Amino acid sequence: MAATRASLANSLAQPEDTTAGTEMEHLPTLFSKLGDDAMQLFNSQLALFKVEIKEEANAFARGAAMMALGAAVAVIGFALLNVAIAFGVSTLFAKANFSQPASYALGFVVTGVFYLIVGGVLVAAIKSRLGKQQVMPERTVAELRKDKQWLKNEL
Repeated sequence: MAATRASLANSLAQPEDTTAGTEMEHLPTLFSKLGDDAMQLFNSQLALFKVEIKEEANAFARGAAMMALGAAVAVIGFALLNVAIAFGVSTLFAKANFSQPASYALGFVVTGVFYLIVGGVLVAAIKSRLGKQQVMPERTVAELRKDKQWLKNEL
């Protein structure tokens, strides 16, 4: 990109010829070179944009894969722990003169509600963390702003 800027600056900074005919012959060449340099600048910006998008997509994919792996392990642990806690809670209802199936049902309901609350908090935390992830490629935008300013200054 520095070469593009330097070549554009050199082509614009060439001294003027004294003859009008020579000037007119160089104008199409200069405009052609300006167009080529602008296309090269655009292509380099597009390449930078593609690289940044791939980096962001890879970061999201890695995060999603890790979350899926963690979720699979957590589901197994959740199921086993939930059954154990539900049976433990159901023993608290044994003294309340409920039938054994009713005390088991109450134990599972109480445990299920507890895990729904904990799960909701975890989902909200993960959503918040993913919401902070930048979607806009910052380096490309910064580079485009610098190039825009440079073009304003040169033209």
